[in-house]
Amino acid sequence: MTKERLYLYDTTLRDGQQTQGVQFSTDEKHAVARMLDDLGVDYIEGGWPGANPTDSEFFEDAPKTRARLTAFGMTKRAGRSAENDDVLAAVMNAGTQAVCIVGKTHDFHVEAALGITLEENIKNISASVAHIVVSGREALFDAEHFFDGLKSNPEYTLCAAKAAYDAGARWVVLCDTNGGALPHDVRAGVKALIEAGVPGSHIGIHTHNDTENAVANSLVAVAAGARQVQGTLNGLGERCGNANLTTLIPTLALKEPYASQFETGVTAEALTSLLRVSRRLDEILNRVPQKQAAYVGVSAFAHKAGLHASAIAKDPSTYEHIDPAQVGNARIVPMSNQAGQSNLRERLGAMGLEVAKGDPALARILDRVKEREAAGYSYDTAQASFEVLAREELGVMPDFFEVKRYRVTVERRRNKRNEMVSLSEAVVVVKVDGQKTLSVSESLGPDGSDQGPVHALSRALMKDLGRYAEHVADIRLTDFKVRITNGGTEAVTRVIIDSEDGQGRTWSTVGVSANIVDASFDALVDAIRWKLVRDGAQDGATL
Repeated sequence: MTKERLYLYDTTLRDGQQTQGVQFSTDEKHAVARMLDDLGVDYIEGGWPGANPTDSEFFEDAPKTRARLTAFGMTKRAGRSAENDDVLAAVMNAGTQAVCIVGKTHDFHVEAALGITLEENIKNISASVAHIVVSGREALFDAEHFFDGLKSNPEYTLCAAKAAYDAGARWVVLCDTNGGALPHDVRAGVKALIEAGVPGSHIGIHTHNDTENAVANSLVAVAAGARQVQGTLNGLGERCGNANLTTLIPTLALKEPYASQFETGVTAEALTSLLRVSRRLDEILNRVPQKQAAYVGVSAFAHKAGLHASAIAKDPSTYEHIDPAQVGNARIVPMSNQAGQSNLRERLGAMGLEVAKGDPALARILDRVKEREAAGYSYDTAQASFEVLAREELGVMPDFFEVKRYRVTVERRRNKRNEMVSLSEAVVVVKVDGQKTLSVSESLGPDGSDQGPVHALSRALMKDLGRYAEHVADIRLTDFKVRITNGGTEAVTRVIIDSEDGQGRTWSTVGVSANIVDASFDALVDAIRWKLVRDGAQDGATL
């Protein structure tokens, strides 16, 4: 059976940039475009040339991609021709293969926002699309507020959308601009436009996630006949975000009936890079990855219950809807005080430690986990700290280095602008290969601002670890979470630190103490020890 082609249109660099707190630099736009191209999307919407300097610079030095680079703009304004509209001209001058323009299809917006007649708006749509087509470019039309317009004035909305198709638009994209449409609305809208004379092979879908239905609405649109799907990596976008391509792409590739009926430009091999692409985007934007994200979240294939872990060990399909390796992810069996020996043996096996059933070490590890969690530790999320603990109980944790002492000071003083600022300084003494070293580090960031005592501690700790320096050089702390587990005078602080290295590995460690600095330092030490184990570093006794 020949599969039908579905086209993937990414708007991370345009619609995704409308996310609160997100602003791409030109270099970052180029990096994301290369990732998208390697992934295999068909269209990369680079932004709105002329709308801001970054987007204009991006198109002036546009990357060479297999995907169709697309410039975004709007239909010509009333009272001027398409050839003489400077806003439309800026979009055309970007020189992209494809041009996407947005236009009103909801009568309320035409009259209230544009202040023109319904007839004038349709003429503007037709003239703008025709202008793109005659220039030899591929024209796409974003039918703004399509589903709202369909409820208000269906005849006009369908007429406006069909006008774009009749003028030569390759794609008429139905936009759920406000994000309020539900699956039955989308299904009815796609079918209505097909009945109005626009074939499904020319219909695209663009959804927002304001009701948590963006992915569902996109899938329904495909089932109803649409053949282009728009979205963003990690669901970036205005308000609640756009349809998440890191969810849509594997669903279309791996789930029925889509997998057997359709194909996209994303190969099975490229699909295995999905987690890496998702994490790389978060790294570029300095955002913390969503642990519960479908397919690519660190918790997407985590099995905490002992019953689940036991079943997973026999057959992963008992509690996993796909093989996590298909999207570049991995199975995790967390450890907690709810765990049994099935969880423990499964987790140890994933670490490369095979322990026989009934081995006394299993009971010792479980007892230690329960004892420490009663004291405030949490190994549910801090898997790297659990691995360090387990290796210690099994007698296979190398003694890489010994921390002899450390000190942190925080000083408040006035800077050259007579502003009161903080400066943290850390001193750490470690013993490596029988030699003691003393390292001092301040907490100043690249911009001269104080990054805090934990930052100073991490820099001092990793500053001089002798022959282990090359292993820790690429460690980056990505998140720092603090929780007070007891109140009053007996308050206990739990610190969770998330780390990442240059190989794309991510791990979490935990520290607990009445003193937040001590808790943080313990988590930092665990993070480094785990990294050294994973890198295969040897301690002095093995040399």
